[in-house]
Order: sequence, then structure tokens, then C-alpha cells
Amino acid sequence: MASGEQPPSPLPTYVYKIIPSAPPSPIPDFYPLSDLDRQDGFVHLSTARQVPVTSSLFFTSFTSFHILKLRLSNFDPATVKWDEVPGTNGGCPHLYGNFGAKDVVDSKEFLRAGDQTWEDVFRSDSWLE
Repeated sequence: MASGEQPPSPLPTYVYKIIPSAPPSPIPDFYPLSDLDRQDGFVHLSTARQVPVTSSLFFTSFTSFHILKLRLSNFDPATVKWDEVPGTNGGCPHLYGNFGAKDVVDSKEFLRAGDQTWEDVFRSDSWLE
């Protein structure tokens, strides 16, 4: 992974966190880090354009997951690095910090039928912005 890519222009309004199960209710002020995020030292996020690709690369075996929609402008720009990850449509946003209830605009569960790809699911859904 190459580090320090230029952020996209214009910046997206939202970035997304894919999570394997429903988020806690209420969402805490400091969201619990996944094992991967803790190990890598940053929170893995995606842009709307990257969500279908990220889903296909890392959630192939899942038939459902949830996505948290986070307002990018809530984060100090110095804490969001745009790192190139091959095959993911440009630099992926990585949050060097954490997020919580104040950052989450919405969440949604996505379901995939056995004959569908994640790209199929998102092609017919307008929730990602």
C-alpha cells in the first residue's frame, strides 16, 4: 500500500465503515475498533465509489453486513490519510484516530442473495452518496 496519496477533489461528503454486524445501539462516543483497525493503527474507510469493490475484496463470504455513513468534515484533515490500495478505485481514506456517535449520520444493513455480487447489490441502491 502506497501512503500519502492526494485526497480526491472535490472531497466526498461522506466516507463509509463496513462492519460485519449491527452497530451497538446507541452508537458509543468512541466506536470499538475492529481487530484489523487496531492491528493496522487506523480505521479502514471507503468512499461511496469504493464500497462495492471493498465489499467484494474483503466481504466475499458475507451475505449481509452493515455500513456506517460518516461525515468526513467532522474529522481533522490531518487525521485522514488517503492511501492507494490496488484495485479500489483510488486512494482509500484511513482515519488515524476514532469516530463515534457524533460522526455517524446513518447506518444501513445490506443483504446479498446467493446469486448476487456485492456490485449487484449496490448498483440498485441509492443510499451511498
